[in-house]
Amino acid sequence: MPPNKPAELTGGCQCGTVRFSARLLGRGSICHCRMCQKAFGGFFGPLITAHDARWTRGEPKWFQSSNAARRAFCGNCGTPLAYETRFGLELAIGAFDDPDLAAPSIQVNPADKLALFDGLTSLPVRTDDGEWRDFLAGIHSNQHPDHDTTDWPPKGDRS
Repeated sequence: MPPNKPAELTGGCQCGTVRFSARLLGRGSICHCRMCQKAFGGFFGPLITAHDARWTRGEPKWFQSSNAARRAFCGNCGTPLAYETRFGLELAIGAFDDPDLAAPSIQVNPADKLALFDGLTSLPVRTDDGEWRDFLAGIHSNQHPDHDTTDWPPKGDRS
């Protein structure tokens, strides 16, 4: 374990209804299969094996995505949270409070990799200037913070 890595890694959904923790993580991967693309609504599914994960707040809903796997998500906000087969549970890397601590080390299912994927890092980067900066300045996030809370949403903020 890297020196700054906490003993317990936590995470959860965007709204805070479902939270999890894990101490023993395995290999992280970027899965290019079409089911992961659909489940995450993105170009790939970022997942990491969790040997001892537990749900610490709420319970996810499950979708049987194939005869061999099911996927967990928050029934309230829809955040993808996990993928489970007979081989075990994998948690969505982006759902961790600090995703950098669960970085992928391999890509899997390259046959379904989208042709555009390899060129993504060469796209131009939009800077936070002008209209975009003003738009971002006016945003109030309702997203659960990237750490455990005893109560959510905070008292007095039940909108």
